[in-house]
Amino acid sequence: RLDIPKKKKKSQDSDSKDETEPVNKNTTFNFDLCGSAKLRKTISAHTDTVRSIDYSTFDDCDFLCSGSSDKTICVWDMGTSKQLSNINEYSHVIFCVKFSPYHYYYHNRSIICSASYDKTIRFVDFKSNKECKYLTDTLELGRYLCSGSNDESIRLWDVGTSTLLHVFNGHEDGILCVDFSPLQTNGNHKSAAVIGGNGYSICSGSWDGNIRLWDIETAKELSVFKGHEGGINTIKYLPYATGINGGGGSMLCSGSGDKTVRLWDIRSENTTQVFIGHTESVTCVDNSPFVNATIDQFGIGNANIMCSGSWDNTIRFWDIRITKQLHEIKGNDNDDGISCLKFSPFHKKREDTFLLCYGARRGSIRLWE
Repeated sequence: RLDIPKKKKKSQDSDSKDETEPVNKNTTFNFDLCGSAKLRKTISAHTDTVRSIDYSTFDDCDFLCSGSSDKTICVWDMGTSKQLSNINEYSHVIFCVKFSPYHYYYHNRSIICSASYDKTIRFVDFKSNKECKYLTDTLELGRYLCSGSNDESIRLWDVGTSTLLHVFNGHEDGILCVDFSPLQTNGNHKSAAVIGGNGYSICSGSWDGNIRLWDIETAKELSVFKGHEGGINTIKYLPYATGINGGGGSMLCSGSGDKTVRLWDIRSENTTQVFIGHTESVTCVDNSPFVNATIDQFGIGNANIMCSGSWDNTIRFWDIRITKQLHEIKGNDNDDGISCLKFSPFHKKREDTFLLCYGARRGSIRLWE
């Protein structure tokens, strides 16, 4: 995962606001999926499971990229729906793809970082289709990049210098997922390029069924979260969730081969909620993008809404405070399971409208508005 925020807009007005400023706190989004959600587009470019998708905006253009078991990476211009690239020079399955904000904001280059079963991390300019450099290992991506591998280790890299900074050891089986904690910037976005304290951490999930939390500065293990009865396929920090006790603070959400989704309190190291409903392995989780929305007319705060995808071919939306399922999107019959998902803004229409993009086992990518 690449950990650099959006570049600040320049203005002659010294009081101008950063473009990453949260949504106006007075704005209310009514979570009315049942009445308004609709399938907007289907993309058919891959011939095997879509393992990873990512979304980014470069030069005011919206892009979507995908990596697949068919050993290819595809890139689309979301404004024109035109496929820009089909990178097929890999010899193994592509497990993860990420756009690199570091290369864009610091070097004005349109770079995708990918992790493959061949144990390499590669950087490709998707406009020229030329490879820049590669590292050895899997993925989560920044000026700092975090990768997890089947060799049971997590590694932290400096992308700017291709330097290995830390190796985290402790898991007893291969690593399936990693995530960075939210940036501890305190309003200073330049601090995003510096690794320091302030509770900045990495979490990792493994085939061993455990989640581990690591301190980035000291490279020491902070916590171990146990409870799942299967491998941890997906993990996500939920920095805006209030949890069942109403208190703010970072929480973790995880999905497992045991068919459940769990919410964890980082401070107590305990499970606070278990979400039961999926009938097959949970492959992906994400939280609602409406992170600062107020409570709606039904008493549901959208910052407390999370979704999960599964091989059972459903995406389920949950109120994390009461484990209530709010809505369910069923994949197309030809999808044969949801492998990955990603929220992305759909700003050209309305500020309160988002796209939910998901990748399927059979190779399709579908965009729900």
